[in-house]
Amino acid sequence: MEKLRRITAPLAQESAVALGFFDGVHLGHRAVLGAAAQCAAAQGLMACAFTFAADSVPVKQGVPLTYLYTDAQKAELMQDCGIHGVYCPAFSELCALDGESFCRQVLVELLHAREVFCGGDFRFGAKAAWNIDSLREFGRQMGFAVHQIDPVLCGGEKISSTAIREAIRRGEPETAAGMLGTAYRISGSVVHGAALGRTRAVPTINIPFAPGQLVPRYGVYVSRTHTPQGSFDSITDVGVKPTVADAQAPAAETFLLDFSGDLYEQPCRVELLHFLRDERKFPDVESLYGQIARDQEQCREWLKNHKNL
Repeated sequence: MEKLRRITAPLAQESAVALGFFDGVHLGHRAVLGAAAQCAAAQGLMACAFTFAADSVPVKQGVPLTYLYTDAQKAELMQDCGIHGVYCPAFSELCALDGESFCRQVLVELLHAREVFCGGDFRFGAKAAWNIDSLREFGRQMGFAVHQIDPVLCGGEKISSTAIREAIRRGEPETAAGMLGTAYRISGSVVHGAALGRTRAVPTINIPFAPGQLVPRYGVYVSRTHTPQGSFDSITDVGVKPTVADAQAPAAETFLLDFSGDLYEQPCRVELLHFLRDERKFPDVESLYGQIARDQEQCREWLKNHKNL
């Protein structure tokens, strides 16, 4: 599959553009992205998305907004929806533009938009002062059509990134997956940890969270890990490993069942499937590894009863 193009200069062709922050690329976002991709394919346009860089999101009600996925994760998921190019500036680059300037500079001059897709609550321009009705009016003036995509519901409620964040903070990956459309994932290159596990025949891989990224509820999860060497059932501890290395930045430490090998510096994706228990500090390393053995038994039992995942 051709890698998603990062747009940094005016396109040479017209496009169908999906607008949104797309944090998590949940089922509601996929409806917008998919509609743009389908339109682009039918009309011979380039399927594009406009979003902001994940780590540049503004504060909301005075509190910094933690984001679900990094730009690389968002790009991978948007590509799965049929998007071929993305314009992803930092929020600070455009936050001062008024609505008309945003439409002219971004949609017309940069993306050459012919068709534009967004949800009904999309807002844009300085202080988010312009809405979808404004967008339609600018479209009539500047030559692009605007399509409003209906929200997607889950359990009778509109799917939102806020609801997904809350589920992940509570340690409910199944609830999050129902809104995301896929299991919540932690992705990145494997970094070196303390390597204590290798001395006890339980080698693990460590993936740190990016600054500003949402960290799930600390604890141990049933997971599935996708690596360059294949996919494996696994157990993932999210937290700071208080028994052996307290007070460090939180990370996801994953033990792959039935795997041996070296994955350092290789890209891996860990999908959280089910919360097993809270992270806690054990009196000694022996107690910790005794619990890890019990975690493995619980993980295998849960997976045996959920073979459809």
